[in-house]
Amino acid sequence: MAMWRGSACAGFLALAVGCVFLLEPELPGSALRSFWSSLRLGPAPVFPGPVSPEGRLVAAWDALIVQPARRWRRVAVGVNACVDVVISGVKLLQALGLSPGSGRDHAVLHSKSDLEEAFVHFMGKGAAAERFFSDKKTFHDIAQAASEFPEAQHYVGGNAALIGQRFAASADLKVLLCGPIGPKLHELLDDNVFVPPESLQEVDEFHLILEYVAGEEWGPFKAPHANRFIFSHDLSNGAMNMLEVFVSSLEEFQPDLVVLSGLHMMEGQSKDFQRKRLLEVVTSISDIPTGIPVHLELASMTNRELMSSIVQQQVFPAVTSLGLNEQELLFLSQSASGPHASLSSWDGVPDVGMVSDILFWILKEHGRSKSRSSDLTRIHFHTLVYHILATVDGHWANQLAAVAAGARVAGTQACATETIDASRVSLRAPQEFMTSHSESGSKIVLNPNKPVVEWHREGITFHFTPVLVCKDPVRTVGLGDAISAEGLFYSEVHPD
Repeated sequence: MAMWRGSACAGFLALAVGCVFLLEPELPGSALRSFWSSLRLGPAPVFPGPVSPEGRLVAAWDALIVQPARRWRRVAVGVNACVDVVISGVKLLQALGLSPGSGRDHAVLHSKSDLEEAFVHFMGKGAAAERFFSDKKTFHDIAQAASEFPEAQHYVGGNAALIGQRFAASADLKVLLCGPIGPKLHELLDDNVFVPPESLQEVDEFHLILEYVAGEEWGPFKAPHANRFIFSHDLSNGAMNMLEVFVSSLEEFQPDLVVLSGLHMMEGQSKDFQRKRLLEVVTSISDIPTGIPVHLELASMTNRELMSSIVQQQVFPAVTSLGLNEQELLFLSQSASGPHASLSSWDGVPDVGMVSDILFWILKEHGRSKSRSSDLTRIHFHTLVYHILATVDGHWANQLAAVAAGARVAGTQACATETIDASRVSLRAPQEFMTSHSESGSKIVLNPNKPVVEWHREGITFHFTPVLVCKDPVRTVGLGDAISAEGLFYSEVHPD
């Protein structure tokens, strides 16, 4: 009987110590073993060592990411699509006989020299950028050299096509994709993506993706982060030629979610064309039946007038949701005289409080309210080390899961893994931050065990989560599109 009591006592103590470990995962296993030894109850059980912050964060995400109660069944995506030719930027420019000079940004690229200057300018900052190449013949020569380069890789490209591909990964979702779809792109698309015959064309649009890795050097320039520089001479997407085909396809397809992208491609067009086309975009969106949410995915831009027109000419009030990154967010604020517009660029990691202020301003100035008939109620912001989802209260559900899912897919896609490998990623988000700089915001201290932080401000809810950044990324292209698609996939919109 005494032996039984001793065994039971030891068992209960082992269970208790195990519970202590689960509740306090940062407590070293050595401390638990010492405690056990002091009880003199025989050989110590094997307690696990401390779990890394990355490992704890992954486990917490997995518990938080749940399916919405009402899921999308049919998603329509348009209107920019192309073939991405992915290649090392430094190797391609060297093959073209170029050498690094003084980095300088160019709103539009007119020559190989402009390309070299713009590439090293952004490589030195570790920042993503996208530019239009005006000279058709020169671009064709560069594209041919890039496409035939031994290390060149061909992928589905264009925000709409990439978002469509991500949605198509779910077998129970039907996906419609409208855009200029050539033979190579059609071959690359998932079988679950339906393309209307009117979207098919004989020639592909090619975008060149010049990638660089963290620490890569070329002349005096050194990349602080892995990223990419994108350029093209893309006339079909630039004119949004498939907009009307897209809208006309919706009646038959009957989607319950519409995703629109490609407005940034109009930067190479005249001001009159941009103004006219934006009005047509708003008219087209207004033709979509009430109750079907429309998500607008923004992308890298340099034309302030175009960005201001997108904000002011009723495009924002016509859509339900926005997706954008740190460059697009600051450029938007600068173009429309928003908060922190005097900031020329982010100094390293974008300040969470400043980002929060701009997101709040967008929803307060252009989002839905009692005095405004705008449809805009949601913004998904993503940057390298953290994401924020901001929503007007009462319109969206499951956003905690949505922001966590968006951050998780950033880690898996960058590392090209099915699940996050904690040893291949690092937690680089700020350990503490203020939720606002325009008012007296709260101070948040990051806890990997509770990685999604929520705060509220005048009827708007913010969900923040860090990103586990891939230490050795395999591919950086399309991360933003995958993030937005995944966030939408886990989102649930409340019917009006």
